[in-house]
Amino acid sequence: MERCGKAACAAMPRADAVWRHPVFQGHLARIQELERTRAFCRHDLAHLMDVARIMWIGVLEEGADLPRDVVYATALLHDIGRAAQYQTGEPHDVAGVRIAREIMGTVDGDRAFSPAEQDLIADAIGAHRVSDAAVSPLGSLLYRADKLSRPCFACPARPECNWPTEQQNLAIRI
Repeated sequence: MERCGKAACAAMPRADAVWRHPVFQGHLARIQELERTRAFCRHDLAHLMDVARIMWIGVLEEGADLPRDVVYATALLHDIGRAAQYQTGEPHDVAGVRIAREIMGTVDGDRAFSPAEQDLIADAIGAHRVSDAAVSPLGSLLYRADKLSRPCFACPARPECNWPTEQQNLAIRI
């Protein structure tokens, strides 16, 4: 018995190709190892999927013309530079663009992202720490979803968090 409508259950082979990519898996495993004892928010699959789903809600509510697999791929890739930041100090958005381009550039066949989609995704990743209104619609969605995905109101590490109180999510909202 199918529990959701056809569109809601549709496969996203391009987003799956990102998830299954060995470079993605290697970086994600390294991030998980480096954050193993981290008291603050982690950048794991749960966070990435929360960001993807919040972004998709934004697409639907705003009527944005963005393919679902592009939205999900962007969310999956947005923090992929975290290990580089922890190890070398390179900002994770900068490292993330480089790593995301490597991943997207080696996905081929019917799972490949077009050059324009790769640029769109890379630009959103590179700007996901910027709240500027001049950022692309995808970048703006990513910025908001990344922040909204954090349940600061229930976080035991909140007293030690370096996020300014006015940026913390102290209530359930979307």
